[in-house]
Amino acid sequence: MRVSIARDHAGVRYAGLLSEEIVNRGYELVPLNPDIAFDDYPDAAEVLASAIHEGRTDRGILICGSGVGVSVAANKFPGVRAAVCHDCYSAHQGVEHDKMNILCIGQRVIGEELAREIAQAFLSAEPSSEERHVRRSEKIDTIEKKHFK
Repeated sequence: MRVSIARDHAGVRYAGLLSEEIVNRGYELVPLNPDIAFDDYPDAAEVLASAIHEGRTDRGILICGSGVGVSVAANKFPGVRAAVCHDCYSAHQGVEHDKMNILCIGQRVIGEELAREIAQAFLSAEPSSEERHVRRSEKIDTIEKKHFK
């Protein structure tokens, strides 16, 4: 799986930490261009969400102070399903039930070890093929198509 990371100024330390984690667990780390820390979280979200939307990476991790700003910005892009997850259950359940493709975390909210565990829960999860999850995901796709013409 191809994974990318983007962050604003408040997520630099965790971006490095999680980049190492991605590589150590055997995932392909896809660098983004520009691979810099942005002052403004919408810029970081735009770079990663564009990479997801264009198919250059499969999943991504966005980091800012709280995780909220990057989540709001990333969800403005078609095909992006981003959520703030500060626990392991939400991180894997978001992929399994909701086809989440961007994990958003807050460096100022959670500790390093928990960030690693959440990232692993997110990356190791696979979307469910259960009928109810597929049906709900298709409804989200329909809403998106209706509003992103």
